[in-house]
Amino acid sequence: MKLFGTNGVRGIANEYMTPQMVMDIVRSFGTFMGNKGTVAIGRDTRISGEMLKAAAIAGALSSGLTVIDVGIGPTPSIQYYVRHHADAGIVITASHNPREYNGIKLIDGDGTEISREDEKKIEQIYFTKEFKSAPWQYTGDLRHDLNANDLYIKGIINAINADVVREKKFKIIADTGCGAGSLTLPFLLRQLGCEVISINAQVDGTFPSRNPEPTPDVLTQLSELVIKEKADMGVAHDGDADRAVFFDENGKFIDEEVLLAMMAKYVLEQKKGTIVTPVSSSQRMLDIAKEANVDLIWTAVGSINVARKMMELKAVFGGEGNGGLIFPEHQYCRDGAMSCAKLLEIMASGKKLSEMAMSVPVYFNSKTKVECHEPKKIVEKIKEDIILKNIKVDTTDGVKIWYEDGWVLIRPSGTEPIIRIFAESRTKERAMELMNEGVQVVKNYG
Repeated sequence: MKLFGTNGVRGIANEYMTPQMVMDIVRSFGTFMGNKGTVAIGRDTRISGEMLKAAAIAGALSSGLTVIDVGIGPTPSIQYYVRHHADAGIVITASHNPREYNGIKLIDGDGTEISREDEKKIEQIYFTKEFKSAPWQYTGDLRHDLNANDLYIKGIINAINADVVREKKFKIIADTGCGAGSLTLPFLLRQLGCEVISINAQVDGTFPSRNPEPTPDVLTQLSELVIKEKADMGVAHDGDADRAVFFDENGKFIDEEVLLAMMAKYVLEQKKGTIVTPVSSSQRMLDIAKEANVDLIWTAVGSINVARKMMELKAVFGGEGNGGLIFPEHQYCRDGAMSCAKLLEIMASGKKLSEMAMSVPVYFNSKTKVECHEPKKIVEKIKEDIILKNIKVDTTDGVKIWYEDGWVLIRPSGTEPIIRIFAESRTKERAMELMNEGVQVVKNYG
């Protein structure tokens, strides 16, 4: 049985994600930790968050853990706090999922999400219900610390060249979507000397203005304001602010794959070293790595996999093509506010976002999904047959088939009975053609 998805455990609050479930996950975590240590617990703005945070605190205290309640904050803020002040962390969040969802992420003592190996150990405890409770006299101690967000903002400022950013006095439009970033991003930008116009910055877990997922179709107000106010940039967060998306000075949305590639290019201009990204990311990353004469390492999909591989290889940069960028000089996790600060640092050298976006190779993507029973078994069968045909293939996560003019990735969903198909090429037509070939391969086996 499987409990953890790509990033933690998520589901509809009070239906799937019940207080009992959260308490049992945390009791499993406490048992895994040996019923000792300090754990920081925080949440995003979802209205079910307080209920589930209370369950998490109860589970941790019953395990004998000391709990620091850090309140509401972005996931990377809580991760930063854990690295400096706790042995582990728990974040109550469903990230970009719709408002009715909630979830839980478990954080290791170094601030990264716990490893896949540790997830399996915790799952085993959870499903066997072999919790170890502390004797009454050793049930944990509860403290409160509401300084986590301030510490996080200071950490970002110390990780970039803040003085050059302050000199430019950039004008920024920030849409924090009523999520956890409302408590950090506007304040960070002001401390970096920016003129900030904030929208949807009230903390409201019903997300009245837009969905937590910052897609271009729900960010039209942000785009229009960038143009109207003649701003230098627009930025928007997802619900827990571990990701950020951007609009250039013309109000144009910057594709997340383009964002990943242009940031990699900038980092490699400053320092050479390995870069890391999932197999689902654009070939732009491979082109940029070759141009800089450095190694690119592909991982399975999921920020945990990217961060852990970066730590292992001491990579200089990594991230996913969804606005989730990882800067090791700050911390090994996706960090939307750090991404924003780093972009401002690049812009301070005189580069406009539109120019940066045009500096990376052009590719086109197509993606779809095919519903099927037992998607993992189907993908395994495809993998076996394609390897026998001696085709150029990457089996890091699903099956990625390389062609001279593009690639197609076929991978099973971790949470749904579907197979996802991604394709990329130099033209829209060829990308669509490759995607359709992928669909046909799946149907031949399904």
